[in-house]
Amino acid sequence: MTEVPNPHIIDADTLTGEMRPIRRAVLAIGSNLGERMATLQGAVNAIADTPDVWVTGVSPVYETEPVDSPEGSKPFLNAVVLIDTTLAATRLLDRALAIEDAFDRERGEVRNAPRTLDVDLIVVGDRRSATDDLQLPHPRAAERAFVLKPWFDLEPDAVIPDRGPIADLLAAVGLDGVTLRDDLALELE
Repeated sequence: MTEVPNPHIIDADTLTGEMRPIRRAVLAIGSNLGERMATLQGAVNAIADTPDVWVTGVSPVYETEPVDSPEGSKPFLNAVVLIDTTLAATRLLDRALAIEDAFDRERGEVRNAPRTLDVDLIVVGDRRSATDDLQLPHPRAAERAFVLKPWFDLEPDAVIPDRGPIADLLAAVGLDGVTLRDDLALELE
């Protein structure tokens, strides 16, 4: 996956003169509680309203069976949002968490518990991070059809750094439990 169409493009902060590269980032969004579609649309709007972030693509919406979730969890609606940004990965993560909080995301001790909104950073350019707070590329994205299929719809030639082409990863994972929702579409305002 390329950073941007021209990876040599530089954005200068007019106040500080700081030069920051524009990076392509992939965000996966999902919801399985409440008004799922309205929540996803709100997340897309909030991402688009973020300074120094330009939404370049929004995938179709998929309904997916919960993966590694507690018994009785309801299906998710999932999509992928492509952005170009000059934000550092840590600031982008802070914004993702703030958007989740704005939609009343509750964090508990149960892993993969039902949630009003999940906003995951999948890749930020070719950045790699393995801290407790930020793992890039996302450590489980290569195994998740609900991330790979919507992303494939937008960028079939994309690659997850250190994992490979998403087309190959998707072929290995398969599409069980992933259903396109032709009746739903996320809009860019």
